[in-house]
Amino acid sequence: MSATFIVLQNMLGMGIANIFGLDPRAGLLVGSVSLVGGIGTTLAWVPDFVERLGIHNALEIGTAGSMLGLIIACIIGGPIASYLMREHKLTPSHDTRLDIGVAHNADSSETRLDYYGVLRAWLWLNLALLLGQGLTRVLGYTGLNLPDFVGSLMAGIVLRNTLPLLLPKQSARNWKKTTQGLALISDICLGMFLTMALMGLQLWALKGVFSFVFATLVLQVVLTVVYTLWIVFRFMGKDYEAAVLCAGFGGIALGSTSTAVANMSAVTRQYGAAHRAFIIVPLVGGFFIDLVNALVISWMSR
Repeated sequence: MSATFIVLQNMLGMGIANIFGLDPRAGLLVGSVSLVGGIGTTLAWVPDFVERLGIHNALEIGTAGSMLGLIIACIIGGPIASYLMREHKLTPSHDTRLDIGVAHNADSSETRLDYYGVLRAWLWLNLALLLGQGLTRVLGYTGLNLPDFVGSLMAGIVLRNTLPLLLPKQSARNWKKTTQGLALISDICLGMFLTMALMGLQLWALKGVFSFVFATLVLQVVLTVVYTLWIVFRFMGKDYEAAVLCAGFGGIALGSTSTAVANMSAVTRQYGAAHRAFIIVPLVGGFFIDLVNALVISWMSR
């Protein structure tokens, strides 16, 4: 479903670019390059669009699309889930064991944050970053033009699913204590990322292409909402987990994995955990979709 949406998103962007008299491939910059891909993918592809395709304002178009997409993605995720829950009378999970964050009505005395848990979380995060740099270089030799964070996400997936099994029993028990520390670091970094992204938005740099970017984003929002409500929700089971996943898909389709997680966290804090959604969305949005996106962009920008 995500791969199909990437193609639809790019076709819409290219069609609008053609209507505005621009190179149709400029529409990719307000398509999956900046929206599904986010700022990392945008910066990775801008040199190719400038040097090979001659789209000299690619940086401004892509950056504006990415930043505005982040704002819109944060706005539509929660309402999508709320609408689905009301329309289909879905039953919340009421599971307080959240994957990220703490429930709104949680007792503060139940929230345990261990000092060493935070330090261990930093240790494993740094190790993931180091291993990720090596993986990114290896992927670069294959010819795939991927943002640097993809390698780190791959390393994080490997570490999270192998180390608890390989470590001694005492260390494995300590691993479990890093959950709250990792949640704290996640919340802080996510808030900083979104704030810095919004503060860096420079609409005046668009000049003559603002109307093109604005019109394309309006239609991209419509496409995202319709696709999420009519395709994603139905194929993912039409239950509470599917509603939370739809909130995350809205974040991926227009923003990034970070906005997807923020959207899902807001829903689950109110209505209860959705463990399946927190497995599917980060894997698809943070890793697999970037590989597919790189192939699609390469094919459609020829």
